[in-house]
Amino acid sequence: MFRMIWVPLTALLAFPLQAEVTSVDTYGFTVNHVTTIEAEPFVVYRTMTSHINEWWNPEHSWSGDASNLYMKIERGGCFCERLPNNGRVEHLRIIFLAPGEEIRFDGALGPLQTMAVNGRMIWKIVPTETGSEVSFTYKVFGHPQGGLEGIAPAVDAVIGEQLGRLSNRLNQN
Repeated sequence: MFRMIWVPLTALLAFPLQAEVTSVDTYGFTVNHVTTIEAEPFVVYRTMTSHINEWWNPEHSWSGDASNLYMKIERGGCFCERLPNNGRVEHLRIIFLAPGEEIRFDGALGPLQTMAVNGRMIWKIVPTETGSEVSFTYKVFGHPQGGLEGIAPAVDAVIGEQLGRLSNRLNQN
């Protein structure tokens, strides 16, 4: 069962997050989210890649259980999910990996997988005096029936929610 919920949640979240749909048209959109986290870049990176279940909202997964999400940390590795009956889904594939600094992925998340689209997700971690600045940028492009303008705000909300949850998880320590 597909449990992805596309609801604008950014107004409800209690964390400092800069969010923006930087461009949108019929054939593509870009969303960008930036937050400050009070943890060193390697701690952020390790949590992002090896402790996904601690910050990813399980409602935005196919299985409904964030503990089924995992990453194979290597170029060509995937951000994947285990499904019932030995099923699997690839959410994103790693195309660039600089541990502690940046990960670039190709892929279409959630309901975007059923459309004629692709995406490039970039997670960046930049050291600051008090921890890290973390950004999630997602560029989606393609030719789905009805265009992409209508889904951009929902994707923006989901990406922002995940970064906010990561920030909340790491800032609670």
